Amino acid sequence: MNATARPPTSGEPAPAESAYELRLGETVEDAEHRRIGKVMGLVGGYVQLRPIEGGREWDADPKKLRLVPVGEALSPAVAIANARSRGGLW
Repeated sequence: MNATARPPTSGEPAPAESAYELRLGETVEDAEHRRIGKVMGLVGGYVQLRPIEGGREWDADPKKLRLVPVGEALSPAVAIANARSRGGLW
């Protein structure tokens, strides 16, 4: 995949020199839409993201993405799994 994203930092954008090549399946935060999603593809200069819990994909500007550390990504996924086990989500 030929999109770039900022590597994880303390929340601040990384300089352009430290571009990162996104990989399918990685979990990223879209700062523009304030959402976290998995990288599903790249079309027309935009990255297609899908919510961790599933659902409709959206297009994101690769310059406004940052990698989400594994621990940070697991919290919502665990909450979703717990809700499903209680019958809260299908």
